[in-house]
Amino acid sequence: MIKISPSILSCDYGIMAQELKCMEDCGVELMHIDVMDGHFVPNITLGAPVVKCIKKYTTVPFDVHLMISNPIEYIEDFSKAGADLISFHIESDSPVKETIQKIKENGVKAAIAIKPGTPASLLMPYLDELSMVLVMTVEPGFGGQSFMCDMMDKVREIREEIRKRCLDIDIEVDGGINAETIEIAAKAGANVFVSGSAIFSSDDRKATVAQYKERAERNFCK
Repeated sequence: MIKISPSILSCDYGIMAQELKCMEDCGVELMHIDVMDGHFVPNITLGAPVVKCIKKYTTVPFDVHLMISNPIEYIEDFSKAGADLISFHIESDSPVKETIQKIKENGVKAAIAIKPGTPASLLMPYLDELSMVLVMTVEPGFGGQSFMCDMMDKVREIREEIRKRCLDIDIEVDGGINAETIEIAAKAGANVFVSGSAIFSSDDRKATVAQYKERAERNFCK
């Protein structure tokens, strides 16, 4: 299933409730929430209290992306705040298996994210335990960066392994997703697409989301 997950990193924080409602009206499947600590990545965004506050303004599931050094210490906080899916970086300081287990113990779907410089092979031992894999198509930390096309080799490698194991796992791509790059990512095997500035800066957000879905569905390589 094709899913669009707009990144609220690019929304107007002063009217976040309205922005969330707008995205829901656009028919998105997920809401991507980037959590940065200023240490794992060179930026600071928001924490669990903000997630808890905005959860009441939408019924769209929260796709929480932890770009922090010690994610295992914050799993319970974000789970209680309303996360429906939590992705953490395999490059973080937290033990991978224990972090996945803690996410699941808190009733949340688990995902692993990998940076551009990290090979897909590192996450293969954990694939059977995941609901999603997140392949970063930019260096994490800031929105508005250009799509890294060479990351599609990773997407194809992961999709092929998912097929071999007959698993039901989403592949999400995050960074530089627009009307053109979504087709490239879908052809490689991605089915969940994070887009921030391209959606929130659109004059017709609903039409943009619909266009992204149509292009992704037309090009998706199962």
